[in-house]
Amino acid sequence: MEIKLRRYSSIYIVDISGEMDMYNAGDVKKVINVMIRKNIQYYIINLEYVGYIDSSGIGALIYIHSQLKKRNMVLRIVNVKGTVKKVIELTKITGYLQIAQSLEDGIAQIKELL
Repeated sequence: MEIKLRRYSSIYIVDISGEMDMYNAGDVKKVINVMIRKNIQYYIINLEYVGYIDSSGIGALIYIHSQLKKRNMVLRIVNVKGTVKKVIELTKITGYLQIAQSLEDGIAQIKELL
């Protein structure tokens, strides 16, 4: 798995590629925890290039969401496709996580809150 950060205005985009599984899901949590300590308010996690996610990856997304929510920070998860989308739908967390179809949609949703 590879994690890249980029910024669009005050929104930080976390691009993840590869597999999000028990071997590396903790890496995403570590990156977000560093960003939380820097008091970054707006996050997008881009799953466009994630080909596989397991329960550890789902757990990482839930953990990140809960950490940000209790600090009144904003998260959107974007570009959920293929088998990743199926796993997220099967776990029934689509109502819990705020998911946008595309990066552009995620940015627009957050910009409405600014």
